[in-house]
Amino acid sequence: MKFFEKLKGILKKKKTEKKVEAKVEIKKTELEEICGEEKEVYEALQNTMYLDPRKIPTKMEEAAQKAKESEKAGDLLKARFWYETAGGLAIYQGDVKKVIQFFSQCQKLSPNMTYEILKNPEKTVQKAKEYYQKHLKEEEKK
Repeated sequence: MKFFEKLKGILKKKKTEKKVEAKVEIKKTELEEICGEEKEVYEALQNTMYLDPRKIPTKMEEAAQKAKESEKAGDLLKARFWYETAGGLAIYQGDVKKVIQFFSQCQKLSPNMTYEILKNPEKTVQKAKEYYQKHLKEEEKK
């Protein structure tokens, strides 16, 4: 009996102990801060832009050419990859027409995928430009 009374006391004591809640502060990324309340713009950029496109060894025109060649050869997965690469580089260059062109091709090649950037490309490219001006300038200072 004493065993059960002790066990009951331990369980009762555990219930009365206060739970400590940890406060976790989630810091926003620079891109999230720039996009602010525009979640659609952030999500579009999150899936399409390069954070530092200077590290991509391929030029936009070269990626577009490889995409066309892959598409003609019937390798649609490779073609989509190159169109996405060209589109990401077009975002960096701020060329809205090319962004629309390349991501429209991606959408055509993969109709089951949705490219949010096509919903409002002008605003999305503008936010990316703000990010690049701020982020890449800071890196150059280092």
